[in-house]
Amino acid sequence: MEIEEFNKQVVSLQGQLLRQARTLEGGDAEAEDFVQETFLRLWAIHERLDNHPNIEALATKTLKGIAIDHWRHRKLECAEADYHKEMIVEAESIEAKNDMELIKLIVNHLPPLQQQIFRLKDISGYENEEIIQICGCTAEALRQNLSRARRRIQREFVKLTMERNKK
Repeated sequence: MEIEEFNKQVVSLQGQLLRQARTLEGGDAEAEDFVQETFLRLWAIHERLDNHPNIEALATKTLKGIAIDHWRHRKLECAEADYHKEMIVEAESIEAKNDMELIKLIVNHLPPLQQQIFRLKDISGYENEEIIQICGCTAEALRQNLSRARRRIQREFVKLTMERNKK
């Protein structure tokens, strides 16, 4: 499917998808993000869309999947406080070990996708294209998850080392 046909068949569903996204999320900014992510995911498979019997249903299903992913991500962020408490206890037990052990501990407590992407990129040295194929995510999702993982590692490392140094 070429870009003109994609715009005609998929992008024309924007209003409908926005209404659905608003009912799923409630916020306009989030809803627009969901719709844009839907377009990105559909564009990633645009060559196979010519043979798809119902593009509207596929777009709706993709949008709902994105909303579910977002809710799961929020749930994980809410559980972050629990992870932090658990890491403090574990960090105290490895106080005598060096900072690399502490970083390994923090990486082990990352959400699974962030953990996998961080390990592939920063530890194993894979290229972005290889990671995208391994994880089955978009380039934007890779960038976001890697950035979130690095920020979280840095934030947790600072917190844990400060708490460790207080004692």
